[in-house]
Amino acid sequence: MNSETTRVVAQFSCGAASAVATKMALAQHKGAEVVIANAFLVEEGEDNRRFLADCEDWFGQRALQLRDEKYGASADEVWRRRRFMKGRKGAPCSGELKRKVLDKIKRPDDLLVFGFTAEEGDRFEDFQERNPELKCSAPLVDAGIGKADCLAMVSRAGIELPMAYRQGYSNANCTGCPKGGEGYWNHVRKVHPLVFRARLERQESIGQGAYFFRNRDTEERFGLKDLDPKAGRHDEPMPACSFFCELAEQEYAA
Repeated sequence: MNSETTRVVAQFSCGAASAVATKMALAQHKGAEVVIANAFLVEEGEDNRRFLADCEDWFGQRALQLRDEKYGASADEVWRRRRFMKGRKGAPCSGELKRKVLDKIKRPDDLLVFGFTAEEGDRFEDFQERNPELKCSAPLVDAGIGKADCLAMVSRAGIELPMAYRQGYSNANCTGCPKGGEGYWNHVRKVHPLVFRARLERQESIGQGAYFFRNRDTEERFGLKDLDPKAGRHDEPMPACSFFCELAEQEYAA
C-alpha cells in the first residue's frame, strides 16, 4: 500500500470487535494516515461515550466523531419520518445515521477497515461482492479472531466493556435495534422495559409494515405487541482468548 495516496479509515462503532480491529489497523498501517471514524446515535447507551474515550487512550489517537443533522442523529426520528423500521435490506437508521455520515468523509482511494469477526467471514465476503468499488479490510477475519476473543482482548487491555455487554447484550448497538430477533427483543423487554414499550408504540403508529417478525407457519408479519415472552434465545458469548489473540496482541504491542 502506498501510504502517501491511500488513507485508512477504521469504522469504530463503540463495540469490542471494532475496537480490536481498529487497534490492529493502527499497528498494520504505521506511517499511513489513519482516521478512526465514529457515528453518534441518540439511541446508543450513554456508556458508549465513556468506552470511546477509553479506547482513544488505548489507540493513542482521537476518533473523528460524526453526527447526522437531518434526523438529529435519532433512529426513532428516521423511523417516524420514513414510516418503516426494518426491511429486507436492513434498518433505514443504519443507512441514514451511519453509512451516509461516513460517506461524507470517504475518499475514492480509502482503505475501509471493518470489525467483522472470524464468525462473520461469509458476511464480509458478501459485503465485498455487493460493494466491489470499495477497498475493504477485515483484520479480525484475516487473523481468525472471534467475538469472544475480542471481548477478552479489550478486557485484558484494562478497558471496561460498554454497559450494554454487562447488561447481557451481544453488542453495543443502539438499545432496541430493529435488526434483533425474538430472543433479543425479549431481553430488551426484561432489561429495558421502557425502550420495549417505546419501540412497540412506534411500530403501532406506523402499522404492519414496521413489524419485525414473521410467523413460521403462516408467513404473516407480527410485531412486539404479539411477541411470545418465551420466544427465541439470547446467548452472550463468554470472553475467551485463543492462540490468535496472542499473535494479534504481540503485533499491536510491537
